[in-house]
Amino acid sequence: MPETMDTYIAGFPPEVQALLEQLRHTIRAAAPEASETISYGIATFKQAGTYVIYFAGWKKHLSVYPIPRGDPALEADLAPYREAKGTLRFPLDRPVPLDLVRRVVAARLAEIAAG
Repeated sequence: MPETMDTYIAGFPPEVQALLEQLRHTIRAAAPEASETISYGIATFKQAGTYVIYFAGWKKHLSVYPIPRGDPALEADLAPYREAKGTLRFPLDRPVPLDLVRRVVAARLAEIAAG
């Protein structure tokens, strides 16, 4: 099991590594106070003792979890990427909607701040 985000990302083929690095930098920009860690064997950002966002690479897609609730416009924009109750799935053969990822992170931070 990887111990750092760097070793987690390094375990993927180069083209997937590049996509995971895009996600990493997008999340970092949206949550500059968050720290990087590994939880449940996947890349995780944590802030003030709370898990903000997880992301993972898979054979044919990237996943981001959890999905924030309470913003109907965001939920509608996320609908094409919803895979399960709390999971977003981005196919490797299409551009990752980084703007949408930024919005997810901002919504998660707002959820955490609201308690």
